[in-house]
Amino acid sequence: MRIDILTLFPDSIDAVLNVSILGRAQARGHITIRTHQIRDFTTNKQMQVDDYPYGGGRGAVMQADPLYRCWQHVVDEAGPGHTIYMSPCGRTFDQQVAKQLYRDYDHFILVCGHYEGIDQRFIDECVDEELSIGDFVLTGGEIPAMAVADALCRMVPGVLAEECCFMDESHWDGLLEHPQYSRPEEWHGRKVPEVLLSGHHGNVAKWRKKESYIRTMLRRPDLFEKFDEKKLTTKADRRLLAEAKAEYQERLAALQAESATETAAEEKE
Repeated sequence: MRIDILTLFPDSIDAVLNVSILGRAQARGHITIRTHQIRDFTTNKQMQVDDYPYGGGRGAVMQADPLYRCWQHVVDEAGPGHTIYMSPCGRTFDQQVAKQLYRDYDHFILVCGHYEGIDQRFIDECVDEELSIGDFVLTGGEIPAMAVADALCRMVPGVLAEECCFMDESHWDGLLEHPQYSRPEEWHGRKVPEVLLSGHHGNVAKWRKKESYIRTMLRRPDLFEKFDEKKLTTKADRRLLAEAKAEYQERLAALQAESATETAAEEKE
């Protein structure tokens, strides 16, 4: 997989994506990530990439021509790529979108905007789709581009040690990941669940799956509503889900009781 990122701040992206897991994956040839300074493709001494918006208003708009020259340079060097503009107006990026993009393409060109955005004519001519990482606004597209690049690259064979390293993570199958624990066995009076110390791999796997169900029901009921229970084809799987639902009700009742107690105490004060 190759990812080219068009940006005004390549150093900030390189500092994140050229280290740790993705840095090692690039060194081993599993992925290629390149940043391209848009200012290098201007035609004036000031290296100007923005100007006042037509129609008036505050701020500035990134001009189409420097963006186009930078984009064309990437296409000439590496061939056409699926071009994505990181924009709050785009569809929301999530794990399912990441899987779809990974399945359909192996070369991406990510465009990072700044100021009030970029000239719509560049979007119309060169951009295949717009993506947003959430309903909020950032100062530029670099953070969203890094998030998308990271999510895509971790699925490439060889980037992580095994497929389970990303398939067992939150959102892969529509559920949140189970709780994680490390040494020591007891910390601040809080103990690691006994099942994780048992060495019984089957029981550990069941506990993790059940906790995944319960955590999703408690924290993201909207996600759990979308979970397809028809995927559970064995009696054991259906029984485990039933146990999780029962335990969820118990935990929910306990949380509600705790909240009511805290509210009553606050009112007395």
